[in-house]
Amino acid sequence: MDSLTQAALGAAIGQATLGRQLGKTGAIAGALIATIPDLDIFLYAFYDSVDMLRIHRGHSHSIIFCLIGALALTLLIKQAKWFKTVAYLRLYWFTFLCLITHILLDYCTAYGTQLLLPFSDVRLGLDTINVVDPVYTLPLLIGTLAGLLIPKLKPYALRLNALGLVLSTVYLLFTLTNKQTVNARFTQDLEKENVEYINMLTMPVGTASINWYGVASTDSSVYLKKYNSFKDLAQPTVVFKKNERMLLDYDPEWVETMKWFSKGFYTVQKRQDTLLFFNLQVDMRGMVSTPDFDAPTQGYFWSTKNSDGKFTHGSGSLTL
Repeated sequence: MDSLTQAALGAAIGQATLGRQLGKTGAIAGALIATIPDLDIFLYAFYDSVDMLRIHRGHSHSIIFCLIGALALTLLIKQAKWFKTVAYLRLYWFTFLCLITHILLDYCTAYGTQLLLPFSDVRLGLDTINVVDPVYTLPLLIGTLAGLLIPKLKPYALRLNALGLVLSTVYLLFTLTNKQTVNARFTQDLEKENVEYINMLTMPVGTASINWYGVASTDSSVYLKKYNSFKDLAQPTVVFKKNERMLLDYDPEWVETMKWFSKGFYTVQKRQDTLLFFNLQVDMRGMVSTPDFDAPTQGYFWSTKNSDGKFTHGSGSLTL
């Protein structure tokens, strides 16, 4: 999720666990600690965008990191003699909750996380909520800030904070059940069209878990269909060839990373000597028609071979 949401969730946890002892300090500490896993973005200064596909939401978003990181933070806070009234066990529970809820919330998004590092680099994600969704974020912000900033509501701060956590959690559970409904609709449509797919997924697009894309992968093609949670869009299933053979002429390491990141949901196209790789597991911003070809989404990664035989990589976006 976005940094604001993660900070809001951390603040709500800080208020719930330490609010009685520390007041608004607990919320501030929770907001700060909950953003720690995303500090890996500063590594963009040292690695290119392709390397960062494996680094971002990597070790800093693993379960092991949460366990060890919470212990390190607890010892650091106690060594610095902050939060003197908070017991070690309660402080560890607070820091662990701030870290683990961060990665579990990211786990609900399509981007996913590498929860099992260093034992496995598999990217795990539930694909139930968009990276930015105010319907989830606003209850957390309002529930936490109302009791802290409005004097008349201060006596009800903990209750308002709890209400915000409950409402946001209920919405998150709704996205899970809503996804199952979309999955059933997409599976039924694929069966009607006799599509023998290897894997399929559905992911929300935009706010409030209303619009979704279904993507199914076969050996040679990907099938796309758009859905709405409240009405039948009556749109056809669109088919794109993967064009797997085009990948043979490009950097094998780059190709392996692209396939890993897309989890097998991809298609490629060529523009002159440049290969465009469309990842359908994350970036679904609407199908695009260009003079050269039809693309399943706007965003892409590209690779081109230079005159010296070396490859250059990057990313781009098609215009609608």
